[in-house]
Amino acid sequence: MDRRSTLATLLGRRTQRQAMELTTTLTNTLNPYTGPWGYEQAAHLLRRTTFGPTYAQIKEAVDQGMAMTLYTLFDNTPMPPDPVNFYFQNDPNVAIGETWLNAPYSQEINLQQYRFRSIYGWTMDILINEGMSIREQMTLFWHNHFAVSNVNDPKFMHKHITLLRENATGNFRDLVKAVTIDPAMLRFLNGRQNTANAPNENYARELLELFTIGKGPQTGPGDYTNYTEDDIREIAKVLTGWRDRGYLTNNPDLAVQSVFINNLHDNSTKQLSHRFDNITIENAGPEEYSHLIDIIFERDEVAKYICRKLYRWFVYYEISDEIEANIIEPMAQIMIDNDYEIQAALEALLSSEHFFNFLNVGPMIKNPLVFIMNTLRQFEVAFPTQLFQNYNMKFRLYQATALLQMQYYFPPSVAGWKAYYQEPLYYRTWINSTTLQYRFGYTDVLTTVGYVFGGQRLVIDVLNFITTIDNPYDPNQVVLEFAKILFPQPITDGQVNALKEILIPGLPDFEWTVEYGEYAADPENSDLALSIEVKLRNLLRTMLTMPEFYLS
Repeated sequence: MDRRSTLATLLGRRTQRQAMELTTTLTNTLNPYTGPWGYEQAAHLLRRTTFGPTYAQIKEAVDQGMAMTLYTLFDNTPMPPDPVNFYFQNDPNVAIGETWLNAPYSQEINLQQYRFRSIYGWTMDILINEGMSIREQMTLFWHNHFAVSNVNDPKFMHKHITLLRENATGNFRDLVKAVTIDPAMLRFLNGRQNTANAPNENYARELLELFTIGKGPQTGPGDYTNYTEDDIREIAKVLTGWRDRGYLTNNPDLAVQSVFINNLHDNSTKQLSHRFDNITIENAGPEEYSHLIDIIFERDEVAKYICRKLYRWFVYYEISDEIEANIIEPMAQIMIDNDYEIQAALEALLSSEHFFNFLNVGPMIKNPLVFIMNTLRQFEVAFPTQLFQNYNMKFRLYQATALLQMQYYFPPSVAGWKAYYQEPLYYRTWINSTTLQYRFGYTDVLTTVGYVFGGQRLVIDVLNFITTIDNPYDPNQVVLEFAKILFPQPITDGQVNALKEILIPGLPDFEWTVEYGEYAADPENSDLALSIEVKLRNLLRTMLTMPEFYLS
C-alpha cells in the first residue's frame, strides 16, 4: 500500500480520490512553502523534528510563524549537564550526585555497570526534556548514520554522543573528520589496529560505503560508481597510526582521547583510482586523514548521499526519480554552496512546499524512541524529583526500548537501524508481531494503572491533561482536541462518534457537560474526580492503540 492509499484509508475524512485531487494543487519542489500556517502545519513540523510536541508548544509555534519556529528549532541551546552517579555507593572517587566522567575505573570494583545505567537514564532524560529543538532528533540521526555500538566504556560512549550532539546541525565534513579519529570509532571499526605493516580496511570501507559517498551500482570487478576496492586499500593506509587512550583506565590523569603515532603510520604515497581522478596523497602525518576527507568531499555525490538519508529520516522513505531531481539534487546543491553546512540544506527541506505536501503528513511510522517519548512528552508525564528515583525510572524506560527493538547506543549493525535503509519494508520494520504487542502493553499500562518503580508511579495524569485543551466541557471537542494532539491527520465523523461512545457510553452529550462541570467546580471531590478519570483513561487507552497514533 502506498502512502496515498494509507492516508486515505487511515488518516482522514478525505477519500483517496479527494487526496489525489488535493495533491495536484501542490508541487513536489524545494521551493519555500507559502501556503497557510496553522495548527496542522505547525504540528507536522514539530512532530518530525522533536520527540513529541505538547499542545501548548504547537499553539506557540502557530503564533510564532514558520520562520521563527524554524529559528527556535535550530537555535543553539545549552548542552545537557553531565550524567551523575545516581545510586552506587562503592565508587571510591565519585560521590552520589557527582559526575563520573573524569573519574578513573578500579581494579577492585566493577564501575562500568552503574555508569552505563547512569548514561542510559541520562539519555532518556535529555529526550524527555529537549524542549522545542531539533538537536536531539539530529543527534539520533547521526547515531544511526555512524552507528557506533558495543564499546564497553561509558566514558567513550559519552564522548562520542557528545561529539554528535555538539555537531548535530553543523558542518558535515568537519563531523566526518572528528568521527574518523573519535576514540569510540577507533575501537568500533578497528582503527586502533590499523598499522603500516597490517592495514585494517574496516573503517576505510565504511567511510566510503556508509558514511560519505555510498557505493553506487557495481560497474566491474571491484569497481563501483563512486569508488573502487583499490580505493579502500589505499584509504586504509592513509588512516594508519591513530590510537585511542583512556579505555577503562585506572589512571586518574589519563583522559579519553585519540593520539597519532608516527611510526605506525604508512608514510608512502597513496594512489586513488579514476573514481577520484587518480589523485595521489602524499604523506602528511597526523593531517593526512583530514586531507583525504577533503578529497572525498570534492565529489558532489557526498552531498546527494547525505541528503537522501536526511530525506528518509524527516520526510519519507521512497525516493522516486522525481524526488531525486526536484528535492535531493537542489538540496544537495544548497549543501555544497554552503560548504557542507547541514543546517542550510535541512532548513530548506523543512520549509519547502514538498515537506508540507498533504501526502507527507502522516505516512511515517514512529520509531520506538519517538513512540515512547510521545506518550511522555505530549501528556507531560511527571517524574519524581529525587535523584535516584528520577534516574532509575528513566533507566527502566531505556530498558523498555530494547523490547521495541530500538535501543540507544545499540544500533543493530554498522548500517544503523533497518527502517532507514532496508527495502522494501523501511519504516514498517518497526511493527511486527512482537513489537506490536509491546507497544499495546506499554500504552495500556501508562494510561491505566501506570508503572511502579521504586515506589514511584509513572502514569498519565488524565485530569491534568484535559485541562490543557480548549473546551473540556463538550465531549465532541474532547475527542477532537485529543485527536489533534495525538494524530497527524483529522479523524472521521464515524471515529469521533465511536470514541465518544467510549467516553460516555450510551449517554447524551449533556451528561458529560454536567458531570465535568460539577468536577471542575469541586475538583477535590474524590468521587467526581474518579468518575471523570475512569472515563478519560478508557478513552485514551483506546486512542493510543489506534493506527493513527503510530503514525507521524
